[in-house]
Amino acid sequence: MYKDSKIYVAGHTGLLGSALMKRLIGDGYSNVITQLHSELELTDKNSIFDFFSTENPEYVFLAAGKVGGIESNKSYPAEYLHVNLAIQDNIFEAAQKYAVKHLIFYGSSCIYPKQCLQPMKEEYLLTGLTEETSEGYATAKISGIIGCKVYNQQYNTNRFIALIPSSMYGPNDNFDIEHSHVISALIRRFHEAKVNNHESATLWGSGKPRREFIYSEDIAGASVFAMQNADRFENRHYNIGTGADYSIKELASITAKIVGFDGEILWDKSKPDGAQRKLLDSTKFLSFGWKPRISIEEGLRRTYEWYQEQSVAQAAI
Repeated sequence: MYKDSKIYVAGHTGLLGSALMKRLIGDGYSNVITQLHSELELTDKNSIFDFFSTENPEYVFLAAGKVGGIESNKSYPAEYLHVNLAIQDNIFEAAQKYAVKHLIFYGSSCIYPKQCLQPMKEEYLLTGLTEETSEGYATAKISGIIGCKVYNQQYNTNRFIALIPSSMYGPNDNFDIEHSHVISALIRRFHEAKVNNHESATLWGSGKPRREFIYSEDIAGASVFAMQNADRFENRHYNIGTGADYSIKELASITAKIVGFDGEILWDKSKPDGAQRKLLDSTKFLSFGWKPRISIEEGLRRTYEWYQEQSVAQAAI
């Protein structure tokens, strides 16, 4: 991937997409193309084919898709299945037809079985049932992983690369309470409790489940590394994580301290916990020489600073 290679970032305004844009531009890549959702409907095959035939991107980062937290996944499983399958299918077909050099697809740790050995190795895929609350989304992501493999097999290519990040967080995450992931939800709840002088903040679940988190800019760095080293990869998916996990209670304590909320943290155990633990075994990807750089404390601090800036900007409108 050269500095003047034509690179398409799908989903460039989202959590991962914005981190990819920052990394690519910062590294001097000068020919990065993007399209807003209002300009290009990724679930429409004809629109995607017209775009690829006109623009002819050489490299594609497929960071677009429908994502959300536990409650949203439970409420709209068909939407999570349909939207993600449609986007993947259209862009995979276009990438093959118009001879993209390499495409990176992103899965999720929810692809692994609910009762999975820890840490989760790539080989554990499809060895058990996934968590019920994310079944639609997980099924779509599993299909994308298998899609990368079978396209490469059928067309005798290494065009498609599947990466499985652990739970991502960072600037441009979704901080809506209903649709957010755990870190963005924690930041918003603690921030609002602080500014409203609340004596306590109530969080969902028991706080016992353990999760592994990785800063979005670390995944962006891993993605550029993967493009640059694509010929070294086997036709399989690769986990990408930090190797460290935290209980939600531990994470809440760290986040509250960074936000500056010193009230009591309460737990609503009527809300679902999800899988009890998700820790990826990232040995295979790390063996190529890449490693994450941002600690959980530093990542949370950066994310909260961004959230505060957005809150101030929105209040001024």
